[in-house]
Amino acid sequence: MAEFMIKFFICNIFISIIIGIFLLVKHLLRNYLTSRTQYNLWFLLLGLLIVPFIPIQEIHFPRIFTWFETLKNGSVSTIETVMNKTALQNQPYTANWMNDFSIFVNRKTPSIIGSILCILWCVGICFMLINLINSIYHFHAVKKSALPLQNSAVRRLYQNCLAEMQLKKPIPIYSTAFLHSPVIAGFVKPCIYLPISLISNYNENDMKFMLLHELGHYKYKDALANYFMSLVGVLYWFHPLVWYALKEMKNDREVACDTTVLKQIGKEAYIDYGNTLINFAEKMSHTPFPFAAGISGNMKQMQKRIKNIASYYPASFQKKLQSTVTFIIIAFFLSGTVPILSIQALEKNRYHFDETNVSYLDLHNIFEGYEGSFVLYDSKEDAWQIYNKENAITRIPPASTFKIYSALYGLESGTITPEQSLIRWNGQNYVYDLWNADQTLESAMQNSVTWYFQTLDQFANLSDIEKYVQEIGYGNQIVVGDITSYWLNSSLKISPVEQVQLLKKLYNNQFEFTPKNIEAVKNALSLYTTDEGTLSGKTGTQEINGQNTSGWFIGYIEKNDRTYFFATNIQSDQFASGPVATELTFTILSDLGLWNND
Repeated sequence: MAEFMIKFFICNIFISIIIGIFLLVKHLLRNYLTSRTQYNLWFLLLGLLIVPFIPIQEIHFPRIFTWFETLKNGSVSTIETVMNKTALQNQPYTANWMNDFSIFVNRKTPSIIGSILCILWCVGICFMLINLINSIYHFHAVKKSALPLQNSAVRRLYQNCLAEMQLKKPIPIYSTAFLHSPVIAGFVKPCIYLPISLISNYNENDMKFMLLHELGHYKYKDALANYFMSLVGVLYWFHPLVWYALKEMKNDREVACDTTVLKQIGKEAYIDYGNTLINFAEKMSHTPFPFAAGISGNMKQMQKRIKNIASYYPASFQKKLQSTVTFIIIAFFLSGTVPILSIQALEKNRYHFDETNVSYLDLHNIFEGYEGSFVLYDSKEDAWQIYNKENAITRIPPASTFKIYSALYGLESGTITPEQSLIRWNGQNYVYDLWNADQTLESAMQNSVTWYFQTLDQFANLSDIEKYVQEIGYGNQIVVGDITSYWLNSSLKISPVEQVQLLKKLYNNQFEFTPKNIEAVKNALSLYTTDEGTLSGKTGTQEINGQNTSGWFIGYIEKNDRTYFFATNIQSDQFASGPVATELTFTILSDLGLWNND
């Protein structure tokens, strides 16, 4: 939750920018928009404000502002990937493939800040909910005291208003002594409530205008919109720009409803309708119920409404067309900000899979000092063995294990071929000496040469790579950031279970790619061949703030006409690297009788 709050805090910076741009664009284009469209635009903004709290995993929006995404995942080094010096110094490995390289991510915001923000946010929500519940309680008291409308003249007028608004379904109408102005409220069964004082001082024109206004709210489901607005107000209780936007939305709602009334009453009655608002301005206070819609409003709102009435002309076909086109354009650009705000969608933290034929291992002694998981799949028996199910289905950055699929993409796109995979060293001096040389696919995979795979990606574009990861079903399938860093910046994530499933697809070429390309990748992954079989795999390490926080070792064993696919991941505040994950994996495989690395 603390991590969510940090991202939500950053998200609100973008929300402020989006609201500011939205208000500016709306103001500049006001002459091209009808009053109803100006009101409807606010629903686009409300939808964006809800996005951070809902998963939108299968919907792909235009990513107009996706370069912002990297800011939410920390500062990530691209070509200057840092070597895991601690692991190299402390681990007695000699094989080059074990000399893994960490992916450096700098996260300076302490988790304690997220916890404090979370507490403050929740306290504010509690106060807002108490206030909302208090309003509901008081409205319930008003509702209990209300009586069905008895005045025959008002009832006849009400029936005429229903006919004018072309509403066939009658809405219950009540009278009450506890309101100063008419309101419509109710989610499932909306009802209109008229103040007794208004009925007692009955004026046919004034009553007709007010009834038409409330029926206009009903026609456009404004009571339902109020619940939505109240929810946004609770979630963003701390955000002044959101509250300003909600206030402006209510203003535009009343203007739109006034326009609906003006369409019904005819040009000769415009002045009378305006006079009704002026005459009742002092009597009509703002409704105390945030979930109700009424004709009331403060004096500033009334002034805006009177100006709208005074300048009102029925919208021409051209104006309606301009309004529709403008709405679509604004909607398109706002949809481009969804990936920025979609915190939950970007996380897509859990992977759900069929747990048929799964047995669970107890490996806590082997994993002592680390959070993590181990996943093993026996393809012949179609059987799974898993340690720590929660971690095994949790998606995390793949680190250098993604290089397997980067290589496959380079082959499938024709950037390299199995026969010609050489890429010349660019002369840049890297920390690891083996990187400072020309590389083939085999040497780059064995030595985990990051610049080689970044070079492969630079021959493509981000949208093509996104299609590729979607085609093979790689983890959360989120590709954002720079072309050289999309898999380095923590946006692309995968679970250990998915790692195993993808290895199985790769091994059996379920992708239906060119067979020789599949074989080239498999050859590059080959680590050991002994009398008992062949072991292939790839390590990966992620470093955050100078500490190794996540280590991978994934691969498969071919022995006795059977293939076993495995994935190990370990996590800690430090010393969680690919080499350590490899050591743990060999211990587990040895205990299971699958591989002896002595």
